[in-house]
Amino acid sequence: MARAAAALAETGFAGPYACAIVTGTGLDPLAAGLSERVSRPYAGISGFPEPGVSGHGGTLHRGILSGRPVLVFEGRAHAYERGDAAVMRTPIGVARALGAGALLLTNAAGSLMPEAGPGSLVMLSDHINLAGLNPLVGEASEARFVPMTGAYAPALRARLRSAAKGCGIALHEGVYAWFSGPSFETPAEIRMAGRLGADLVGMSTVPEAILARFFGLPVAALSVVTNRAAGIDGGDPHHAETKDVASAAAPDLARLVAAFVARLDPEPT
Repeated sequence: MARAAAALAETGFAGPYACAIVTGTGLDPLAAGLSERVSRPYAGISGFPEPGVSGHGGTLHRGILSGRPVLVFEGRAHAYERGDAAVMRTPIGVARALGAGALLLTNAAGSLMPEAGPGSLVMLSDHINLAGLNPLVGEASEARFVPMTGAYAPALRARLRSAAKGCGIALHEGVYAWFSGPSFETPAEIRMAGRLGADLVGMSTVPEAILARFFGLPVAALSVVTNRAAGIDGGDPHHAETKDVASAAAPDLARLVAAFVARLDPEPT
C-alpha cells in the first residue's frame, strides 16, 4: 500500500484531495466531469484489483471538480469476485495516504422503498451486513475494533442534503443491506431484509465503508436505485437492467456529486 501511494505521488497523484470517490455499476461517466485530469489504469498500480464486472472500469483519476481536487476510482472489485471482503483495502488505504479528506461511495441498488423507484437517488444513513464477511478479518492490530456508530458521517450527509436541495434533486435516505452476491436476492430474502429494517439491497459498499473507518476517513454513500427488489411490484432484477438504469441516472448523480464536492473544504488536513 505504501509503495503504491509513493509511486502514485511521484507520477502526478500527490494530494491533498477534498475527497475520493468510488463509482459503482454504470456510473463511470462521473470521471468525465474532471478538468486537469490525470489517469492511471489499476493494472499498473501495485496492489490494485482489476474489476471483473461489466459496467465497472478500472482506472484511477485525479482532477478538479467544482474547483476542488478529487480522486476518482472508476470501478471497484467486489468481494464475490475473489471471495475476499478486503479486495478494496489497498485503494481505500491509498486514498487516505494521498491525502483524501473524505470518501464518497456510489453504487447501484435494489429498492424496498415505495417512494424510491428506479432512477431515484438514495443517501445511505446506515447499513446491515448480511454477507457474513468483514474486510478486517485477519487484521492483527487493535485498530481492527472499528466503531461503526455514525459510520456514514453526519456532517457529510448534511452536505449531501444541501447539495440535493441546491440542485433541485430529490434525495431519499435509507438503510442499505449488503448481500454477498453474485446471485440476486430471492423474494424471501428481500422480505427478511425488510423486516430487519433494510430500505436498499446491494453487493458492495459496506466493506469499503468499514475500511474507510479503519483508515480514519469520513465516509458517505449514494445509491442509484436500478430496480425494485425481488418480489416487490414484480421486481425481478438482472444485471443488464442494473447497468441501463444506472447509466440513465448518471447525469443527476454527477450533478449531485459536483454540488457536494463544492461544499467540501478545498484542501483538507
